[in-house]
Amino acid sequence: MIDTGYVVTMARYNAWQNRQVMPVLDAMPQADLCRDRGAFFGSLLATANHLLWGDMLWMSRFDPRLAAPETGIPESVALHPTAAAWGAERFRLDGRILLWAQGLRAIDLKGEISWYSGALQRDMKVPLTQAVVHMFNHQTHHRGQIHAMLTAAGYRAPVSDLFAMPEEA
Repeated sequence: MIDTGYVVTMARYNAWQNRQVMPVLDAMPQADLCRDRGAFFGSLLATANHLLWGDMLWMSRFDPRLAAPETGIPESVALHPTAAAWGAERFRLDGRILLWAQGLRAIDLKGEISWYSGALQRDMKVPLTQAVVHMFNHQTHHRGQIHAMLTAAGYRAPVSDLFAMPEEA
């Protein structure tokens, strides 16, 4: 389904996208950042927090050295109260995701992964590659919501095309 090159590319893409969003969110007044914009999680900050929470959860499943968030989906929107706090943790996690991706070998992507899904209230077991693809798809999905909210609010949304990612990103 996927290989280690895909995982590294998507980890780089994730970090690049987040580095573009951070200064935009950080420069916004708190009221704009927290305004309910009709998205699934409401505001820009809530959506960014949920996305960070989801990445923390998936990475704790992929790399047992990383801790899982202590809260569930409903509380994921309040992970950090400000863009600065969110950005600091986002930067750290993006580094961990990239290091994990760069350390993968082809054999590491074989097999299945099991966990209990609080959202679905049942045990899950899927091919590891499917779970990795899901993490990156979840990122892209919610960053798309952030992009739409920024644009609708009159802010400049970042370039999001994968092929536009600089080599050094």
